[in-house]
Amino acid sequence: MTVSILEKVKKATLSMQRYSWEQGVVAQAFLESGDTEEAILLAVEGAHRQLPDGRCAHIGDPGAVTDPCCIGEALLLACDETGAPFLQEAKEKLLKWAILDAPRTRDGIVYHVTFAPEIWVDSFYMLPPFLAKAGYCDEAIKQIEGYWQLLLDPEKNLLSHRFNAQTGIFPRKDVWGVGNGWALAGMTRVLRALPENKTKEKESLRQKITVLLNAALPLQMENGMFHDVLDDEGTFPEVNFGQMLAYTVYSGVKDGWLDEKYLPCADKARAAAIGQVDRFGLVQNVCGMPDFDRPFVAPEGQAFFILMEAAHAALMP
Repeated sequence: MTVSILEKVKKATLSMQRYSWEQGVVAQAFLESGDTEEAILLAVEGAHRQLPDGRCAHIGDPGAVTDPCCIGEALLLACDETGAPFLQEAKEKLLKWAILDAPRTRDGIVYHVTFAPEIWVDSFYMLPPFLAKAGYCDEAIKQIEGYWQLLLDPEKNLLSHRFNAQTGIFPRKDVWGVGNGWALAGMTRVLRALPENKTKEKESLRQKITVLLNAALPLQMENGMFHDVLDDEGTFPEVNFGQMLAYTVYSGVKDGWLDEKYLPCADKARAAAIGQVDRFGLVQNVCGMPDFDRPFVAPEGQAFFILMEAAHAALMP
């Protein structure tokens, strides 16, 4: 792939409107691709749009609980690189929200939204990586274990999308592809952030990631794509779960905790995604905004193309 395609994807990404989780995942993409200044600028804007309760990158209805924490790692970087007092204050307020004030179950597992006592698979990516990177490793692991216990479908070895912790009912039990991608990528980032002495926790994360990979990979289509609901061939094919999977595989193989046998499927998913980049740098046929019920474009699809390419570049000599 030529550099110009990646640069087009980056440019197109920055042109898109973004909600809190989208601002966060885009900032993380630029951070991991080595575009430090862009990551800092995205974090600064997230801090400018902070609610009084600490939630960052706020636009629209303030119903999100964990999504505003997605900017966290880039915000930590911005604090370290600039020393700006207002960024330090924003970081402390966001941490207070994440650790103390966010609504949660009786067991302390943080809800995904304010308007329902629901656990969403998306939260694997939105909250634990920030906690781990900020030094709250035990809390990050606690959240992951809680999400895993509530959302894992033991018959499919994949994660359901949404669970109501009060009723015990799944408002959406489907094993949504992008949702499982959020989990794969989020656990990958937490594993990377944990200190070396957390060997038991690292192994537990590695095992969880392997469970999801082993369940998902047999569902990959010949063209490298996956269905929106992984085990439902009646749902539309899309490429963002493949990007998230490839990011996880490339990162795991590079860091030595994942077997190289997963590389061919990751390469196949990467090729499918590259084939969907149009002349403007938009990654077409991801699970698309604004309702994520059709193949289209989305900031998160753009971001994971960048993340995938950064992980691939790091792996290749």
